[in-house]
Amino acid sequence: MTRLSRLLVGAAALLLLLLYVLPLWHVRLVAPQYPEGLGMHIHIASVQGATETDLTNINNLNHYIGMKPIQEADFMEMRWMPFVFGLIILMTLRSIVFGEMSNVVDLFAVYSYFGAFSIASFWYRLYEYGHKLDPRAPMHIKPFTPRLIGVEQIANFREASYPMAGAYLLCLSVLLIVLAGWFSRKETSA
Repeated sequence: MTRLSRLLVGAAALLLLLLYVLPLWHVRLVAPQYPEGLGMHIHIASVQGATETDLTNINNLNHYIGMKPIQEADFMEMRWMPFVFGLIILMTLRSIVFGEMSNVVDLFAVYSYFGAFSIASFWYRLYEYGHKLDPRAPMHIKPFTPRLIGVEQIANFREASYPMAGAYLLCLSVLLIVLAGWFSRKETSA
């Protein structure tokens, strides 16, 4: 690997460290009875209300339509995500120390697989929450899947779901790894 490539991989590792403090995703609900909105932030190891009472209020509202409460314990991914990102950071450091392109290719392959798996898992959780509604709930609505990205009308609530700083840093770190591979590629003559 070139010196520039090692610096790019090192920068990717630093960006990944920030995931331990920055939120990945934001979900916001707005309705006539909540004009200021209710929000929640999704981190690699937790789900938090945007304010102290937002998550409690969201769970209370979900009860009325038969959705199960949003709890960290239901997201098995949040138990192992910090360890997976730790492994990916160690792989970036291995790439820097050994300086071989095969390490960068391994890093990109693991990172890509984990990224695709995480997005698919997140979407499946959203699907489960909106389709496994309790038939004994006080209100009945048609099953739905909350948006992964974008805006959706659910009953009288407008739900918006968007990536936050952590997700953008994830994308940037992948780009840095790809660039590191690009700048260290071997030119061959025909």
